Amino acid sequence: MSTFGVIQAVIIGALVLFSALYAMRKLLPGMSTRWLAALSASLNKPWRKPWLRALGRRLQPAQASGSCGDGCGTCGSCGPTPPASARPDAQPLEFRSRQR
Repeated sequence: MSTFGVIQAVIIGALVLFSALYAMRKLLPGMSTRWLAALSASLNKPWRKPWLRALGRRLQPAQASGSCGDGCGTCGSCGPTPPASARPDAQPLEFRSRQR
């Protein structure tokens, strides 16, 4: 295999890996957050080199603080919902009896 073939295989492999990680992040956010937290915890050990510990701290997923302004969306109270009368797409239903 030529040098060009090896470079091409490495680039294609990196693109496929990136695409798979991106799809996992979008389709399985809970699992990817757990995996990222486990990787971060394993890198952020006291006996690791400083650059590995810094990488572990950087990879650590953000945790929801539980306040209404963090935008986590877990409690459903991240913002006021407009009342039903203010929405233009809401129309009242009218039921009429059939005429015989």
